Amino acid sequence: MVKVLIVDDSIFSQKVSANLIRKYMNNVELTFANNGEEGIERYEEIKPDFIITDLLMPKLSGQELIRSIKAQDKSAKIIVVSADIQKNIREEVEAYNVLAFLNKPLQDEKAQIICNLIRENMNE
Repeated sequence: MVKVLIVDDSIFSQKVSANLIRKYMNNVELTFANNGEEGIERYEEIKPDFIITDLLMPKLSGQELIRSIKAQDKSAKIIVVSADIQKNIREEVEAYNVLAFLNKPLQDEKAQIICNLIRENMNE
């Protein structure tokens, strides 16, 4: 069972992500967090295999979440799905060695990319 933490302040985006991931992947256990602070708490509780995060969130941004998790675990596998596509933000986030940076909205093609990334990186 692959454990995936989805961090997004939009419940709608959480549901879309969950449905699309389940569509292309079996044996996946999904956990949700509504902001970066909650994301760190869930990360520490469940130690997920993968994290899918938005960047624009209240309390603690996705960048801060990534920075905090990578400080604890440099090998954490993080996928960013965000509407924030500013070049400087993207470069900052990619400097943390994320697996992918995908633009919202999440659709079938992008969900397949995520599921393929998870499969490729499961045993690393």
